[in-house]
Amino acid sequence: MGLNSIGKLFMPKNTIFYNLFEEVAVTVRTMGGVLKQLVNEPDFDKRASLSSKLEDLEHLNDDHTHKLFTELGRNFITPFDREDIHTLASALDDIADYIYSSAKKIIFYRVNPNDPGIQKMVELIEQGTIHVQSAVVELRNMKNLRKITEALVRVNDIENQADDIFDLSIEKLFNQENDFKEVIKRREIYQVLELATDKCEDAANVIESIIVKYA
Repeated sequence: MGLNSIGKLFMPKNTIFYNLFEEVAVTVRTMGGVLKQLVNEPDFDKRASLSSKLEDLEHLNDDHTHKLFTELGRNFITPFDREDIHTLASALDDIADYIYSSAKKIIFYRVNPNDPGIQKMVELIEQGTIHVQSAVVELRNMKNLRKITEALVRVNDIENQADDIFDLSIEKLFNQENDFKEVIKRREIYQVLELATDKCEDAANVIESIIVKYA
């Protein structure tokens, strides 16, 4: 290994982790937007095509996450705790997984997503991914703590709203739907959508831990 290569390993301003986290955050935000397109698309075949797009994005996100873990093993110097890097990467990957899982269930069960509960939950997921990306971008220099904090507060508020919508949707489902199979299908979809907002909050909590330590 040459002197330049060795030097790069110890550079305190090594940007590879920031670059990868930002790529992951962009992918997750894009997935939030595609999921919103999917639940607003009346045509089943077009919904299935959007689900395939989400699958491709989920695989892309897996690649980014794998690169993060690889860099974690290669670099002696990291911008913040190795454990925090691993936990944040896993939390962001979980958001992508649950977004894609939501789309898969909607397509697999052939459920019409023109449902107030599904529509509102997906809207909250998209907002959550936007605010998570906003916070991740600010980790690079941590100069704008107010912007990070505002984004994290919004993610927490979104998760609380999602809990309320989940409860109301389940109540409405059991009160108004007589088809037991339809109850099972929609309940599963509501559950996965709500978990996606939980994962946004998990990522926000890791970011909060990081800024408390290093800001």
